[in-house]
Amino acid sequence: MKKSRFSEEQIIGVPKEADAGMKVADLCRKHGISDATFYNWRSRYGGMDISEARRLRQLEEENQRLKRLVEGRSWKKVSSPAQRREVVQQVIEQHDYSERRACALVGLNRRTFRRPVSPDADHEVRQRMRELAQDRPRFGSPRLHVLLRREGQVTSDLEDAE
Repeated sequence: MKKSRFSEEQIIGVPKEADAGMKVADLCRKHGISDATFYNWRSRYGGMDISEARRLRQLEEENQRLKRLVEGRSWKKVSSPAQRREVVQQVIEQHDYSERRACALVGLNRRTFRRPVSPDADHEVRQRMRELAQDRPRFGSPRLHVLLRREGQVTSDLEDAE
């Protein structure tokens, strides 16, 4: 994050001067800032004390640090719920965060985090299908299904209906 050339006291003091009755254009000229900067400061720091602004800055720095931690924790994109569960668990254990805060940080719904992982019933079938696809790369899924049915791994849809 870019370091500001203004201190927090100065940033908080500028909107207070405007509240005291000074014109915005004169105020911006006096401090050497643009109108847009003034309005950004007023929307962000308007009505704050210096201690509140420091606390806000500390929270923003902590948030950035945690985002870097989550991004740096995984070398690939964390996309599946199982991967997100692992990252949430690590954040809770290593940084002593609450479940709510860790889930919000990672972007995982708390119900998804709490839901027990269902057992994978078709693991053997999928594994065998991968092996067959590796041996016969030109076969599509319908032909692989026929091979699996011959091996007795799966049953036909017609046999299930009867």
